[in-house]
Amino acid sequence: MAGHIQDRWYKTESDANGKARRVKTDRHGTGMRYRARYIGPDGTERSKSFPDRQKRLAEQWLTNIEADMSRGQYIDPAAGRTTFQQYAERWLDGYQADRNTVLAMESRLRLHAFPFIGTRPLGSFKPEHVRDWLAELDNRGVVGSYAKVIYSTVRTVLSAAVDDGHLVKHPCAARSVRAPATERQRVIPWSAERVFAVRRSLPARFAAMVDAGAGCGLRQGEILGLAVDAVDFSAGTLHVVRQLKLSGTRPIFAPPKGGRLRDVPLPAPVAAALKEHMKRYPPVAVTLPWGTVKGPQVTHRVVFTAPGGNHVWRSTFNTEAWKPALVAAGIISEREPGARSHASARSDGMHALRHFYASVLLDAGENIKAVAEYLGHADPGLTLRVYAHLMPTSRERTQRAVSAVYSDGPGTAQERQCEAGAGD
Repeated sequence: MAGHIQDRWYKTESDANGKARRVKTDRHGTGMRYRARYIGPDGTERSKSFPDRQKRLAEQWLTNIEADMSRGQYIDPAAGRTTFQQYAERWLDGYQADRNTVLAMESRLRLHAFPFIGTRPLGSFKPEHVRDWLAELDNRGVVGSYAKVIYSTVRTVLSAAVDDGHLVKHPCAARSVRAPATERQRVIPWSAERVFAVRRSLPARFAAMVDAGAGCGLRQGEILGLAVDAVDFSAGTLHVVRQLKLSGTRPIFAPPKGGRLRDVPLPAPVAAALKEHMKRYPPVAVTLPWGTVKGPQVTHRVVFTAPGGNHVWRSTFNTEAWKPALVAAGIISEREPGARSHASARSDGMHALRHFYASVLLDAGENIKAVAEYLGHADPGLTLRVYAHLMPTSRERTQRAVSAVYSDGPGTAQERQCEAGAGD
């Protein structure tokens, strides 16, 4: 047995003849009678008390403890009593990730997990508790991709709790627990007419941003962080080596998403637009921390600047320039009277320019691996899953090939064939 059972109502003493006999203790008849004690794997003594007439139950408990230790499934009772919220908050403090990622995870847990499962001890988690919580999310209208992200965050915390010995089994691993369903929406790329309509509607100092997005596939942060040293006009290349992003509320320079540095072809029309932009709005030296708010200060001459100099703030640009341009181009509705901002335009954010870029390359027959490289995707499979429906089918390629032969009309093609045959 892993330990022993202490009877706190009786003790053993030796009489005058040295014979052992049981005598009542001062605790006799009060409180829990039996205390099961054992030494845990960390060398610390643990115990649990049982009432009178439950000695067999105490022995069974110790037997189970010993079995768990031998199987490597032992959970420290103190660890099991730690609540989900207590553990999640401590885990987030030490989580090694981008600050914005940590803040987003903290927000999801605080709003959608802690109010429902935050007080539950980790050692008591079962699949049914996760299912009940997911049902609660669904009842509150938290569904789709956002619900799936929330679930993923909770699952990540519980995975860490299993690793740290607070749980024996992962409650989300049960077959009866299913992640929230999401409906995959197909990307519908903008037309060239829409791209250029938005470009015309933007303030002149921001118009070339559209060229960087639609003509080179840059993300918004990469456009805002584009600097003179990254534009190689002679080689016809854009070096995507940084982005401008917010860490909390403070701007920083950082590597592109996923640390994927890349070189992107710089088409002549985009190069001309950038040259004209930099001539009209000279680049400005901007100094910001690198990587984190406590990172080293670095200075770059950014291509796109705010009217008063300095870098462009993403939120200000989106609210005061991008959405009004969408309204002018007839993409979203005018702001409602009294409303503080325009309606949400998630599908029509600057990311739509990347979708347009990908659709143009695929329509032109560019291979998926090259498209993935230019977009900065680590896995071409991701690119394929997102844009496969935009790739020309074999039927379309056949039609184009034959149409190219018949471009001057079927009669002319036949005449050429006859002439070629006569010359043989």
